[in-house]
Amino acid sequence: MAQLSDDCFAFGGPMMSVDEAVGLITARVNAIADLETAALVEADGRVLARDVAAPLPLPPFTNSAVDGYAVRNADIPDSAEQALPLDGRIQAGGLAQAAIKPGHTARIFTGAPMPPGAETVFMQEDVRIDDAGRIVLPPGLKPGANVRPAGEDIPQGHIALRAGQRLRPQHIALAAAFGLTSLDVVRRIRVAVFSTGDELASPGEPRTASQLFDSNRFMLMAMLRRLGCEVSDLGILRDERTSLATGLKQVAGGHDLILTTGGVSTGEEDHVKAAVESIGSLVLWRMAIKPGRPVAMGIIDGTPLIGLPGNPVASFVTFVHVVRPTVLALAGALPEPLLPIPVRAAFTYRKKEGRREYVRVFLRKGQDDALEVTKFPREGAGLLSSLVETAGLVELGETVTGVEPGQSVGFLSYASLI
Repeated sequence: MAQLSDDCFAFGGPMMSVDEAVGLITARVNAIADLETAALVEADGRVLARDVAAPLPLPPFTNSAVDGYAVRNADIPDSAEQALPLDGRIQAGGLAQAAIKPGHTARIFTGAPMPPGAETVFMQEDVRIDDAGRIVLPPGLKPGANVRPAGEDIPQGHIALRAGQRLRPQHIALAAAFGLTSLDVVRRIRVAVFSTGDELASPGEPRTASQLFDSNRFMLMAMLRRLGCEVSDLGILRDERTSLATGLKQVAGGHDLILTTGGVSTGEEDHVKAAVESIGSLVLWRMAIKPGRPVAMGIIDGTPLIGLPGNPVASFVTFVHVVRPTVLALAGALPEPLLPIPVRAAFTYRKKEGRREYVRVFLRKGQDDALEVTKFPREGAGLLSSLVETAGLVELGETVTGVEPGQSVGFLSYASLI
């Protein structure tokens, strides 16, 4: 399990910026050392534990990039067409055993190995066949054209995949191209998730007239699984300090991270802070972010705890900006900064200086085909429909005080956030 000292996150002072909070977490979280081997088909989304050096060059042999006719460079015509007799035929997967004769050409297909002596391929659509059955080549082709040299993509011995890389389908494809069947990966980060609040009922269970079905827990578990985590569902812990403390204490030793939602504000019925302080240490962060100001960070028996707000939009936004980098740091993953894409605003908005805000927006094409965003018509961090119906978030930095139509703003698609 990840072990942290009880005071390594201690912080006092003004409200933290998002960058300060994330920097404090990622600089102090110890990466998990446990490794395991995953079959290629199971490695997507996992964090690579060791560098992968290319065991062979890619491509492993020099081959044709097109369907056409292979020739020696010396036989490429300079200023006028030249007819060469056809000598040989090489298919993809076949062997080019005989060297190409001077003044001859060989029929070759995409991916087929180049015959010894041949260095250039004419595309089949650029040549013609004369009445004698000879291949008529046009002048001016560059020597070496339409040929893929061995190692052109990746030379043998090159570090093709780096430790810490969060594997995606393209990385799996590269490993398969090397003939690998498995990869060494960091074991899955074990995260315990629970919601707090007497006002919540789990889906499938009876709900009183004054209760809501718990949605945050399921959203967070889905987001964690997309990050490759192994998730333990602790259900709902009620608003009682002792039972909260007992539940947290029981799971701390068997998990790398504890994630809670709700109960981290300063209300009389928000008991997470006091429960954590009774069995560990907690600094209640007042992050300069909207939605999502109440975010808690604590340590219980060396295991980090993050407490997210109870409103679903605030929980979503703070997960992306606090939990996501924490999980990546625990897995020893390379940094994956979120880079907003510049788009044109088609709305007006006002905000306070000194905090970062995330506005839920629709994405569309303007009349000039430029991408532009419009704001969800309603405010409120409790509106799940605002996450479902929009395409992403506009990020407004701490120094920004407003947005006007036509202004360039940074857009983060939901697809890019996990």
